[in-house]
Amino acid sequence: MPKKHKPRAGSLQFWPRKRANKILPSVNWKALYKKEQENRILGFIGYKIGMLRVLAKDLTPNSLTKGKQIIIPSTLIECPSMKILAIRFYKDNKVVIGILNENIDKELKRKIKISKQKKDISAKLSEIEKNLDDFDDIRIIVYSVVKQTGIKKTPDIIEIGLGGNISDKFKFIKEHINKEIKIEEFFEKGQIVDVRGVTKAHGFTGPVKRFGIGLKQHKSEKGRRRPGTLGPWRPSRVTFRVAMAGQYGFFTRVHYNFKIIDVGLAKDLAFGLPHHHKIKTSYILLRGSIQGPSKRQFLLTAPLRETKKIAKKNFEIVKLLR
Repeated sequence: MPKKHKPRAGSLQFWPRKRANKILPSVNWKALYKKEQENRILGFIGYKIGMLRVLAKDLTPNSLTKGKQIIIPSTLIECPSMKILAIRFYKDNKVVIGILNENIDKELKRKIKISKQKKDISAKLSEIEKNLDDFDDIRIIVYSVVKQTGIKKTPDIIEIGLGGNISDKFKFIKEHINKEIKIEEFFEKGQIVDVRGVTKAHGFTGPVKRFGIGLKQHKSEKGRRRPGTLGPWRPSRVTFRVAMAGQYGFFTRVHYNFKIIDVGLAKDLAFGLPHHHKIKTSYILLRGSIQGPSKRQFLLTAPLRETKKIAKKNFEIVKLLR
């Protein structure tokens, strides 16, 4: 008989297993700069609505179901407009200049104290434009106009990188400084995105659910749903590699390479999802499921490691099913 071999249960890729500090995670935008050369925003805030089935025609070349109608499980995400809150100019990985935009919504003014500036933001930008070569990078801090959706009123704030060179980034900021940034202007059908967010929380759970260890024999003492031993006598301590009970869920995770099946406005949807609020703004439809519960905020970013297998997939929507 072959030798039985069972490696340790559970992944140690993420450690420690504790609750995320914030729901919208930070992103290494420098890694995305090498992949994205277009002059566009590299991330967008979205809110999960729920899942539905999509009846679509498979147009993927060399696919076993090419030309046939298939059912695709998909996730619907509502993406309200975003506005620029502040601009950061970087030099040697440090913020050299930060400019705050005074023309913001009243829901955000309650959250942030803004002192009146001597000069208007457009006047400050015109001064900085003369010395753009002094900076390595320009990023923007944006906030979502979430009151458009009806989910909540308080906006979500995050720093987002821009594609292109320094002059392209500055041009993008001047064009959108006091305007709403809409997702349909920068993300389109057929593109690939990464989804960054926090998973659903399960609270304090045991090692069987948390790490996937097997149950002991039914006559075992001191419990079946626990490890058989916590370690040797020497060294007389319990190492972190032992599967033990603790926090499970509410972890920051990145799901890579989601194909965008559709991007559109709320009026384009034939129906709303049951047990969810009615979509009022723009939406994006992704193939597959994403982490977290409904109404959870996520960050959709440009793909970090796009694969050919996902890139060549092509679907034509026939009908949206509940």
